[in-house]
Amino acid sequence: MAMLEYNPPKDPWVEIVYEDAQILAVNKPSGLLSVPGRLEEHFDSMWSRLQSDYPDIQVVHRLDMSTSGLMVFAKDKYAERSLKKQFQYRLTHKVYYARVWGNVEQEQGEIDLPLICDWPNRPKQKVCLETGKPSKTLYQVAKREEKTTIVRLLPITGRSHQLRVHMQALGHPIVGDEFYSEGEAFTFSDRLDLHAAELSFYHPRCEWLRSLFVPCDFYPEAQAVVLNVFDPVRKLPDYKTLPRS
Repeated sequence: MAMLEYNPPKDPWVEIVYEDAQILAVNKPSGLLSVPGRLEEHFDSMWSRLQSDYPDIQVVHRLDMSTSGLMVFAKDKYAERSLKKQFQYRLTHKVYYARVWGNVEQEQGEIDLPLICDWPNRPKQKVCLETGKPSKTLYQVAKREEKTTIVRLLPITGRSHQLRVHMQALGHPIVGDEFYSEGEAFTFSDRLDLHAAELSFYHPRCEWLRSLFVPCDFYPEAQAVVLNVFDPVRKLPDYKTLPRS
């Protein structure tokens, strides 16, 4: 498959949503790589933009280039180890919002389909019941629109392109998806309408369970939903004064 021309957005260059002595959280725009690619022209990324001001910044997880939303970085090795273990052992809680094509019939459900790389068409992935890796996604309908549905997605596993392939397999590809949608479903949006809105984790220093949230451009109502659960203004205390262990 031919590589798309890489034209990452420049404004805002970096949007920091939270920072303390151990972690840094940003709102990654759609169209920007999480980390540099192999080619020189693919060096511009969320990590490289931060690295100039934070030379010790460490990547602990990634988002697809076309996916927008929350990314958390570690500012020291201790925080890096802690956060990576949490992602590895599924101790984090991630919530995405997606606009998908068509009317999703059930109000909520579970997609349990194993995934594997579609090697001749990489980076695409595909469902493979024989050799695919176990993959599970929970979904809830958030809003019904004329041609589309807004869904709240909770990935239980973290496979590459998992949410995109699972929604396609359900018969409702994410609109604007350059790999898994076609026709009007693709042209309906000028970007992939998939956004990482919420992330809960244990803070590396105090080990308290904390949550971060960034608003969703194509579903602004998400903020009101989150306010019923926690106050984003008080989502994390200032850890700069906590002793290092």
